[in-house]
Amino acid sequence: MLPPLFVVDEALLDLARAMKDVEPASAAGDNPDVPAGFTYLGQFIDHDITLDLTPQEVQKEDPLATVNFRTPALDLDALYGPGPALAPYLYQRDPATGAMTPKLLVGKATTSPDAAGGTIPDLPNDLPRSSAGRAIIGDERNDENLLVAQTHLAMIKFHNKVVDWVAERSPGLSSGELFDEARRVTTWHYQWIVLFDFVERLTEPGLIRRIKDEGRRFYRFRSRPYMPVEFSAAGYRLGHSMVRETYDHNRVFNSGPVALAPGSLGLLFAFTAKSGSIIGDLAAQAPAGSFPPVGAQATLPSNWVIDWRRFYDFGGNPDGVTVNHSRRIDPLLVPALHQLPGAGSEKAGILAFLNLRRGVLLGLPSGQSVAAAMGVAPLDPQDIADSGPDGAAAAAHGLHEETPLWYYILKEAQLLRDGRALGPVGSIIVAETFLGLVHGDQRSFLWLRSNWKPELPRAEPDTFTMVDLLNFVSDINPTGDGGPTA
Repeated sequence: MLPPLFVVDEALLDLARAMKDVEPASAAGDNPDVPAGFTYLGQFIDHDITLDLTPQEVQKEDPLATVNFRTPALDLDALYGPGPALAPYLYQRDPATGAMTPKLLVGKATTSPDAAGGTIPDLPNDLPRSSAGRAIIGDERNDENLLVAQTHLAMIKFHNKVVDWVAERSPGLSSGELFDEARRVTTWHYQWIVLFDFVERLTEPGLIRRIKDEGRRFYRFRSRPYMPVEFSAAGYRLGHSMVRETYDHNRVFNSGPVALAPGSLGLLFAFTAKSGSIIGDLAAQAPAGSFPPVGAQATLPSNWVIDWRRFYDFGGNPDGVTVNHSRRIDPLLVPALHQLPGAGSEKAGILAFLNLRRGVLLGLPSGQSVAAAMGVAPLDPQDIADSGPDGAAAAAHGLHEETPLWYYILKEAQLLRDGRALGPVGSIIVAETFLGLVHGDQRSFLWLRSNWKPELPRAEPDTFTMVDLLNFVSDINPTGDGGPTA
């Protein structure tokens, strides 16, 4: 057991204030190796493996009272819920017979203006919603912002396409058997994407395979996986540094000459029912002509549907479409994350402070202690101190020598990998945890068929990526871009 690092709030706040990206629009801060879609795939994955229902006041009084109410497994329970028998409201019915089908419900977006003066129709490109606009999905947190909501929708459509794919190859299956097999195929391909397209992209190619061959050294369990606090409160919070201030969503909302506006981070959260309202006061926030009259719909406007070619690299994108890249993995968070909505104080409004303080409350050790325990050479304290305003703020409180683990992992990525991937401590924590979560799931491909390879159509043999998933879904983009929107 490593000793916890205690730091007073004033020192954490000084450091958090300095962890601000003062040039959020600069392309120099973009990560050319990680398209922005992976930021929100990461949030979807987080919701799949964690769910904390502990009341906030209890967490403040006793952070160790926090309980994970979700199975720590990459099993897509956030998508499927408890299944058709116990959650029939998530699944489609046969319109002719009323019988339950193996497919998940899909919602329609609302007709809305195009940047060219026309309209975009109400195609099935939203989450299923109630008349009040609430998403009818297995985990309402996946309606927190537009990009995680559209990622959840892509997974719904992926499952539904897999149902058709399985039915073509096994025509004699009952509805229940068809659902079970489609869920297996969907989940195993998703697990493959997480390990080899997501984790290895954020760490290093080949790392998962190497750990699989050599064995996990630090994340171990007897029978059931657990959520290590070094992962949940530090390593996996790398995604906060990857968030952009604005995004080019599609042909309508982008930074080009023919567009209504770029998609701000505020609107990213506003165009949802959980964090925003979809209807209500959005008309005052959205650019002129971009939103139907107040109260006109309880679904997503069709001109806000994501063009995935702008968030994943499909290669050779035509029509001047460019990929949004995530921001580099470093300690600098965009200004919007220093002004969280609804915060009652400066401390509550700075995400970096909330993360740093949570690490202290949970008793996390310093980054240097973790590095030493792993046999990794720790960062030179002077390199931390000399690495910009945030390094100077850390040094002013001695935090360059004993460094909060979350900040250390971000600084390690910045100093050792130029912000393009995690450094050794962060890579080991993230890769071993994810591999362990799959290893410990008795329904995963690693448990049932460790030599399994993806079965669905793909661009390269023996692999499967998010681009392969979206190409498999292959919907036509409703904004006229012509690319996959899932």
